[in-house]
Order: sequence, then C-alpha cells, then structure tokens
Amino acid sequence: MAWFSIFYFFAMIRQQILVLYLKTSALDTSVIAWAHYDGTGEQSHMSGDQDESPYDTGLDALKDGWRLIQASPLTSHSPGTEFRTDYLKYEFFFEKLAEVES
Repeated sequence: MAWFSIFYFFAMIRQQILVLYLKTSALDTSVIAWAHYDGTGEQSHMSGDQDESPYDTGLDALKDGWRLIQASPLTSHSPGTEFRTDYLKYEFFFEKLAEVES
C-alpha cells in the first residue's frame, strides 16, 4: 500500500521551467531575455507577453526557490567574432516543482 501513496504524491507534482538569458556567465548579472513554461497548466506564457523579466538576475531566481538545473557551457570567441551578433550564449535553466489539484 505504501507504493501507491508515494505514486499518488508524485502524480500531483508538475514541473515549471524558467529559462533566463543573462548578460554574462555570472548568475548575479542582469537578465536580457527569458522564457517561462508552466507544466501545471495554470498559466500560459508565450514569447514577448511580458515587458519585464520575472527576475533581475539569476541569483534572484535562486533566492525565490528556483533550482538551477543547467547552465550553458562557456566557450571562447574565435578571433574576429567577438562582436558578431548571434545566439544568446549565457542560458540558464531553472525549475520549480508545484502541486496541482487532482
């Protein structure tokens, strides 16, 4: 019977993902872009639907209970490409686990 109660508990948990693109590789630098995905289904977000970042820095997200699950690998610039615009390279994935009603 214990396995059923453990399964029931985890069946009520959903993942929320917050992707923050920071100005540099340090978590205490400013957010320049973001995305939020809510596995609970309570909120629906789409690109560009918010004017302000949910957090000023990645460190602020950690202080609010988000768990860092992935950070971009640091890669050096090739000579001559230091000022080339390209993808946002300082990408950090955070997660929160949230309870949902059955």
